[in-house]
Amino acid sequence: MTLPIVLLAVCALGLIGWFAARARAQLLYRGRGSMHSMPTYHAWHVAAWVIVPALLVWGLWSAVAPVLVDQAVLADPTAAAVPTDPMQRATILSEARASAADPSFIGFDSRSAALAEPMRAAQARFGWIGAALVAVAALAGGGYAFTRVRAGFPARTRVERGIMLALLGASLLAILTTAGIIGSLVFEAARFFSDVSPIAFLTGTRWSPANAMGGNLDDNFGAVPLFWGTIYIGAIIAMIVAIPLGLMSAIYLTQYAAPRARKVLKPILEILAGIPTVVYGYFAALTVAPAIRDMAASMGYANPSTESALAAGLVMGVMIIPFVSSMADDAIAAVPRAMADGSLAMGATKSETIKKVLLPAALPGIVAGVMLAISRAIGETMIVVMAAGAAARLSVDPLASMTTVTYQIVQLLTGDQEFDSPKTLSAFALGLVLFIVTLILNIIALRVVKRFREAYE
Repeated sequence: MTLPIVLLAVCALGLIGWFAARARAQLLYRGRGSMHSMPTYHAWHVAAWVIVPALLVWGLWSAVAPVLVDQAVLADPTAAAVPTDPMQRATILSEARASAADPSFIGFDSRSAALAEPMRAAQARFGWIGAALVAVAALAGGGYAFTRVRAGFPARTRVERGIMLALLGASLLAILTTAGIIGSLVFEAARFFSDVSPIAFLTGTRWSPANAMGGNLDDNFGAVPLFWGTIYIGAIIAMIVAIPLGLMSAIYLTQYAAPRARKVLKPILEILAGIPTVVYGYFAALTVAPAIRDMAASMGYANPSTESALAAGLVMGVMIIPFVSSMADDAIAAVPRAMADGSLAMGATKSETIKKVLLPAALPGIVAGVMLAISRAIGETMIVVMAAGAAARLSVDPLASMTTVTYQIVQLLTGDQEFDSPKTLSAFALGLVLFIVTLILNIIALRVVKRFREAYE
C-alpha cells in the first residue's frame, strides 16, 4: 500500500476514534465539575493514541520492508542468475524495482526483467503485512485510550503534555538542524584549511582555484575579491537603492496615502518579493545591463561590458525593496499614536514629526528590515550569474565585471568535481566565512535595536 492510502486510513481511524471517545465522554458528563476534563480532550487523547503509534509502526516498517523484499526476491528461483557481487546485485535489484513500478521500463541488464514479477509480488505481500501491522497498532492504541475515557481521567493534562512534547521536538529538530549545518561547514572548512593557510585565504587578492596545483595553493585561494564583490554589490549598491526607496515607500503608505491608495499600492509593492530571482536575472541581463553599457559608452567609457556590478546591484536593490518597506511599514505603524499627536500638538509639522519622532521610535524595526534585506542580497546568486559575471576582481568601478561568494560556491560545487580537492572544499570555507559575517551583522543589529528600544520604552 502506498503512503497516501496509509495516511488516509490512519486519519480515518483517528477520526472514528475522536467521535467515539467524545460521544462516550458526553454520556459521562453530568454537569459542571462532574469530569476532570471536557469531552473534547478525551476525543483528542484517543485520536492521538490511534494516529501516533500507527505512524511510528509505518515508519519502522518502511525502513525494514525494502530489505525483506530484496531478500524475498533473491530467494525466488528466478534470481539464480543474479551475481553475488554486491554492486551488480544492487544494480539489478534497482532495475527490477523500477520495472515492477513501470512495466514499460527497460533496464540495462536483461536479468532484471525476470525479477520484475517476483519483485511486484513481494512488494504487494509485504505492503499488506505493513498495512496489517499499522491497523493493529492503531486499533491497539485506540482501544487502550478508549478504556481510559472515565470521569476522573486527566485527559486534558495528557493532551497538553503531548502538545508540549511535540513543540519541544520541533524546537530540538530546528536546533539540531542548525548544529548539523554549522558542523558540516566547520568540518569541511577545516579540511580545506589543512591545505591552505587561513591567513592567505582571508587576505589574499588572487582567486584562481582552477590553477591551484602543487605547492602554490596559498597563492590561488585569496578570497578578498569575492568578499569585496559580495559587499559591493549586495551591501552597498543594492542598499543605496533599497533603503531610500523602501523607507520612503513605507513613510508614504503609513502617513500620506489614502486608505484606498494604500490597499492598492502595498500589495503591488509586495509583489516584487514574489517574483522569482531568475526573472530578475533576465531583466538585469537583457534590459538593465545593456542600458548601462550604452550609457557608459555615450559618456566616453572605453569598452564597457554588458556584465557589471552596477547592473546586478541596481536590480538586486529593486528586488529587496519589499523587505525594507514591509518591515519599516510595520514598525512605523506600531509606534503609539499618542507620540505623533503629542508632537503635532507641540507645533511640529508632519514632516518634522516623522523625522524627529516616528522614525527614531521605529528604528528597531527599520534596522531589522535592513538587516533582512542585506542577508537576502548577500545570498542572491542568479542576478550575479546573469548580470555581474564571474570575474574575481578587486575594484571600485561599478561598471566592472565582478563576482560574489554565493556564485563561486555554486560554481565550485556543480559539475563533475573531485569532492576531496582543495578547489571543491574551498566552497565550504567561503560558506563558513559568509555565515560568520552574517552572524556578526545580526549581533550588531540586535545591539542597535536593544539600545534604541530601551531609549523609547
